[in-house]
Amino acid sequence: MSNKGLVFNIQRYSLNDGNGIRTMVFLKGCSLRCPWCSNPESQSEKIEVMMSKAKAKKYKNITGTNEFSTETIGKWYSVDELINEVLKDEIFFNTSGGGITLSGGEILNQAEFSMEFLRELKENGINTAVETCGYGDNKKFLEILQYTDTVLFDLKIMDNEKSKAIILGEVDNILENFKIASKNNNVIVRFPFIPGYTGDIDNIKMIINIMKENKVKNIDILPYHNYGSKKYENLNRKYLLEDLEIPSEEEVNKIREIFEKEGLIVNIGG
Repeated sequence: MSNKGLVFNIQRYSLNDGNGIRTMVFLKGCSLRCPWCSNPESQSEKIEVMMSKAKAKKYKNITGTNEFSTETIGKWYSVDELINEVLKDEIFFNTSGGGITLSGGEILNQAEFSMEFLRELKENGINTAVETCGYGDNKKFLEILQYTDTVLFDLKIMDNEKSKAIILGEVDNILENFKIASKNNNVIVRFPFIPGYTGDIDNIKMIINIMKENKVKNIDILPYHNYGSKKYENLNRKYLLEDLEIPSEEEVNKIREIFEKEGLIVNIGG
């Protein structure tokens, strides 16, 4: 197969992104620009070099000049190369009921490669999951879903004008793909709880209505954290939410109660 995909991370032994022990494959490239994104190195569709300024003091040469630790972000794989890499973990999938979770970035930015990779996994009898924001071509998404067991679907800002202004994505496209996934696959909603962006009651009510309309019962609440903030500095970019406070346990539980009162099955975290 000549088609290649740009991967920025392969994370093994994950317990949070699907059933059992899983290997996570993270593709590079995303059309959205969520200001809270904890993986800014995933957004560009090109290979990047990231510098670690935080480690500068550890790398002083004999003249006393600070040196920077650098990391190349992104590696091209053919489908066969990536299959061979992830099947090294097959014993863990077989003993735990796990498998592969394909994430990003956004898988729809590399839709053809995603479809071919997932198809090969299914031919090898591997359980598959995808994590997606659902922003992309409907027909290509449907092709991907043919080879997907579980869809972890992000629902973020449901007001179309706010969504376009803040994350640069149109809600209509996202909702169309959510409907497609809900008709064909096991869907778990992932809701990033970002105070001031996604956590207002109107947005939460819209998410509840969308889930009910599409008969989706499960939702993971992902409370805001700033673990990825240093990556922006290392990419020479500004982190826009540096003054945003981490939501308290009480705040998270209030959001949880709203969803649970509507009969939804809620999990905190992935």
